[in-house]
Amino acid sequence: MSTKEKKQEQVDTLEKEVFQHEIVLHNDEVNTFDFVIDSLISVCDHTQEQAEQCTYLVHYKGKCTVKSGEFKELEPKCSKLLQLGLSAELI
Repeated sequence: MSTKEKKQEQVDTLEKEVFQHEIVLHNDEVNTFDFVIDSLISVCDHTQEQAEQCTYLVHYKGKCTVKSGEFKELEPKCSKLLQLGLSAELI
C-alpha cells in the first residue's frame, strides 16, 4: 500500500477595498415629516417603513445616515436632497 501526500497550497487573494461613503440627513425646522418621507422614498429608494424610521431618527437624534455606498452613486442623490431643501451632507 502506498500513501499519497496531499499538498496544501496557500493562495493570496487581493480584495479591493472600497471606502463606503454616507449621506447624512440633518434635522431642520422647515420640512414636514411627510415631505421628508416622500423625498427619501423617491431619491434614496427607501421603502415607506425605512423612510419613516429615518425621519423619526432625524427628528429625535438630530441626524441619521440615510444611504451608504460609493461616492459616485451617492453624489447625485445627495445633490437632489439638497435641491429639495433638505439638510444633507455626503461624508
